[in-house]
Amino acid sequence: METKSKVSWISILVIAATVATVASVGSYFSSMNRDWYDQLDRPTWQPPNWAFPIAWNTIFLLSIISLVIVWNSLPRTRLTYLVFAVAILNGLLNVLWSWLFFGNRLMLPAVYDAALIFLSVIVIMILAWPISKLASLLFVPYATWTLFATFLTWQIYLANPQ
Repeated sequence: METKSKVSWISILVIAATVATVASVGSYFSSMNRDWYDQLDRPTWQPPNWAFPIAWNTIFLLSIISLVIVWNSLPRTRLTYLVFAVAILNGLLNVLWSWLFFGNRLMLPAVYDAALIFLSVIVIMILAWPISKLASLLFVPYATWTLFATFLTWQIYLANPQ
């Protein structure tokens, strides 16, 4: 498919604002109960706390670029809108993880949510592939990170039974 079109500045602003909202709301919930989190038993291989914002900011930036590519590829089809529907679901799942894990200390539901985030990223990649291979591949770091985060959340849950 990958037909080129003129990039719409409105699409960049709307997509960036939407992703920034997901990041901000998720960050708000992630800032809750930090004392509780700091006292949890965590795997020694867990990255340091400073690595998480770097990873997430990179993921969010790549997501913006990817979604702008998808939106501005013509012709727009049902597949284009399906990518965005799954991306919206992904954003909601992303915020939900922070709300479950940090906001409410519900580690096992957070494990399931993390797995759903991973699956939604894979679905986005599959759906985006016929539209733009580049857009699809820009989601590889997100898929890798969420697979890792799912396993990390699972290990934290196992080490800290509720």
